[in-house]
Amino acid sequence: MQNYVATCSTWYWVLTVLQIPVSVGVSMYQAASLVQGKRALSSRANNQTSPKAHQILVYCFFGVTAGVLAGLLGVGGGVVMGPLFLELGIHPQQVSSATASFAMMFSSSMAAVEYYLLKRFPVPYALFFTSLTFVAAIVGQRVARKLVNWLGRASFIIFILSSMIFVSAISLGGVGISKTTHKMARHEYMGFGNICNYHA
Repeated sequence: MQNYVATCSTWYWVLTVLQIPVSVGVSMYQAASLVQGKRALSSRANNQTSPKAHQILVYCFFGVTAGVLAGLLGVGGGVVMGPLFLELGIHPQQVSSATASFAMMFSSSMAAVEYYLLKRFPVPYALFFTSLTFVAAIVGQRVARKLVNWLGRASFIIFILSSMIFVSAISLGGVGISKTTHKMARHEYMGFGNICNYHA
C-alpha cells in the first residue's frame, strides 16, 4: 500500500481503518452461523451442540488478543489459540496443537517477509535456524509419538504447550522490561515518533 498511497493521506486512513469493519463483519457472520446452528465445529468430537452467545464473545476476545500479540510481538497466534482450541472442545489434543502451530506459521512467516523487505533479514542466520528447527520438529514429533504410545494418553501435550507459553511469557516480558528500563535510564530513543513523518 505504501508504494501507491501517500502516508497519512485520506486513502491511507480509509484503507487502514477499513480492515476493522471487514474483519468484524466476517467474525459476526461466522459467530451468528455458529449460534444458529448453521455451522458446526467439525473437530469438536461428538459434541455438536451450538455454542452460546457469551461463549462466542469470549472466543472473539481471545482471537483479537491473539491477533494483537501476533502483530506487536510477532508471536502469540499459536500461543493463545492453542489453549483456546482446547477450551472450544477441539479434540484430540494433537489436532488443537497442530492447528495452533499452523496458525502461528502465518504470523511468523509474515514477520520474516517483512524483515526481508526491510533488508534486516540475515540470510545465513535464517538458513541456520530454519534447518535447526526443522530437525528439532522431526525429532520432537517422533519423541512425542513414542511418549503417547508409551503413556497411552496425549494429555502431556497440554503440559508441554503450557510450559512453552510460560517460558515465552517470562522471556519476552523479562527481556522487554530490561531493555526498556535500560533505555529509559540512559534517555535513549525508543522508536516512538510521528508516523506521518516516516518514509520507508
